[in-house]
Amino acid sequence: MGGFYNELVITFEPAAYPNIQAFAVSIGIGLLIGLERERKSDAKAGLRTFALTALLGCLSALLGEKSGSGWILAAGLLMTATMMIVALASDPQDDGDPGTTSVVALMVCFGLGALVWYGQATLAVMLAITTTVLLYFKGQLQLVTRSLTHKDLISILQFGVLSMVVLPILPNQDYGPYHALNPHQVWWMVVLISGLSLAGYAALRIVGNRHGAPLLGFFGGLVSSTATTLVFARNARDDPNLTATATLVILIANLVVTLRLGIVAVVLAPTLFAPLAGVLGIGLAFGLVVAVLKWRTLTAAGDLPLPEVKNPTEIRTAFSFGLLYGAVLLLSAWLQDIAGSQGLYLVALASGLTDVDAITLSTLRLFNQQTLVANPAVIAIGLASLSNLAFKSGLVIAIGGKPLARRVLPGLAAIGVGFILGIFLLA
Repeated sequence: MGGFYNELVITFEPAAYPNIQAFAVSIGIGLLIGLERERKSDAKAGLRTFALTALLGCLSALLGEKSGSGWILAAGLLMTATMMIVALASDPQDDGDPGTTSVVALMVCFGLGALVWYGQATLAVMLAITTTVLLYFKGQLQLVTRSLTHKDLISILQFGVLSMVVLPILPNQDYGPYHALNPHQVWWMVVLISGLSLAGYAALRIVGNRHGAPLLGFFGGLVSSTATTLVFARNARDDPNLTATATLVILIANLVVTLRLGIVAVVLAPTLFAPLAGVLGIGLAFGLVVAVLKWRTLTAAGDLPLPEVKNPTEIRTAFSFGLLYGAVLLLSAWLQDIAGSQGLYLVALASGLTDVDAITLSTLRLFNQQTLVANPAVIAIGLASLSNLAFKSGLVIAIGGKPLARRVLPGLAAIGVGFILGIFLLA
């Protein structure tokens, strides 16, 4: 063709496909985050900017890897942040927002693009979805933050101390008789129970009394079924109009205990969950039947009282639970050694009166150490649950009086009969 045409042949080698895939995933991440940012009418960076930023991050990582210089990646991140800051400074947002969130979001987008190039595409996509969720639910997160009290913030900080400061420094080694005490494992149990209680406490604070008895009973049961039973028994005694509502709240709170124990079993001893569900599940099913019947007869009772529970992550409370758990662990190991399963059953009945968590955790630990087989472990937890149910039935009778007892005790008895039937079938 005399130089007028040159034949251009483009070939793709198989090795190039992963690179193309990396750039495609990077663009997809940018589009995902940019889609949320595009919703703002005065956004300085939208769909295209975020897609190109993620692409730039992936390209910078490629160039840095090929050249052996990490400065290329650092320079790209610095230029991205500078560009966004200059854009916001020259044309501030209409709502007065300084735009720091958009700057950080763009930098995160750049970093995720680089992460894809380094072979962490799955992690990058997960972080991109998390970033988009955080950006989208700005209003809801602000609402939750404004509703936090001083006590709530202290609870969160104290949980951070329990889990991030105390737990890592404790030795992970067995001590004492029967090598039953492991400081790290004991405190891990404290963190687990405190975390479950804190989640219920936070949900209880957020939900409040706006959504009625079912949710109040559910989250109250997560925090402390004993405290919830005590509070509503007292309020039903003081205000007879609350009797029907208190009945439902107390029943649901005590049903949630079985779910709580199931969660603990799944985390600590997954292989024990199936036989344990056979015992707790029957009690849950029987109790649900009564709770549903009570729900149908429930009438509106206006604003409901909130259970006044203690800070679930208070250092003193956590330390007390740790001591109780350690004591039950030692006692369980000792009686298991000298009296077999019958000794453990006595400990379960005695300690379950006030705290079903400690004996459940100690039983699961014995099971994991293979010093206790499945059936006796499940029976011990079932007996502790029965004992705890009997204690709360006493609270209802002593504090709530006959009107409340006539309504609540059939439901608690149904749960107890379910536990007994499950234990009988297991034995």
